[in-house]
Amino acid sequence: MNIHAQAAAETDKDYESAEIAHGISPRHIGEVVLEVRNISLRFGGVKAITDVSFDIRDGEIRAIIGPNGAGKSSMLNVINGFYHPQDGEIWFHGKKRKPLKPHQIAQQGIARTFQNIALFKGMTTLDNIMTGRLTMMKSNVFWQAIWQGPAQAEEVRHRETVEKIIDFLEIQAIRKTPVGKLPYGLQKRVELGRALAAEPKLLLLDEPMAGMNVEEKEDMCRFILDVNEEFGTTIALIEHDMGVVMDISDRVVVLDHGEKIGDGTPDEVRSNQEVIDAYLGVSHD
Repeated sequence: MNIHAQAAAETDKDYESAEIAHGISPRHIGEVVLEVRNISLRFGGVKAITDVSFDIRDGEIRAIIGPNGAGKSSMLNVINGFYHPQDGEIWFHGKKRKPLKPHQIAQQGIARTFQNIALFKGMTTLDNIMTGRLTMMKSNVFWQAIWQGPAQAEEVRHRETVEKIIDFLEIQAIRKTPVGKLPYGLQKRVELGRALAAEPKLLLLDEPMAGMNVEEKEDMCRFILDVNEEFGTTIALIEHDMGVVMDISDRVVVLDHGEKIGDGTPDEVRSNQEVIDAYLGVSHD
């Protein structure tokens, strides 16, 4: 058994023992979907990520945490193709991934939301979510321009999918509202809807609950869990609320100053002294 297969087998045991300890039946977590191998990213002389490795498995909720400046968003940007690391490899579905642009990675089934909301503020909720379908539209520019024939039929099909997402996220009342007029929490939900419109197999969420009040966080947690359970979507998320992370994540990887200092189940991570020290800003002798 090679080192990667052995690590996968040990992870399966960790899932089962952790869930039995909590008194619940182990749910199925599949094979490795994406693997980050020895990634290093530099901007000039600044090291953003240094030799970081971890994997994301089919059907899990995988959290990436760490203090401010730890390299979390940079890591999502590497996975999403916004940044190209100087060293290391990304493996997706068992194949080494060559450098690709973000839209090409989106076509492979990876979608994301952003730490700072990146919606079209003058467009309605419906139209913003429709933009998540763009990578799936096949009709040529001519048919789109006259909106006849194939283009019209295609838009109807995509519109049906978007309407289902709007129902799922319980935002029917704001479907025609320009998103710039919506409160922050609802804008976050619309951004989640746009990512879901791409029908991702792997969904990357960059601080989906930042700036939310308690009630909004509870709603977002519920939607994230529902996306994972009902759609079968694998999720990797960055989140600063440790209560949320420990409640909804299957595994947690911890970064500090661009280096990995912890990786495991929520219980293993919360008892890791190096992780505790990083969050407290102290050294451990």
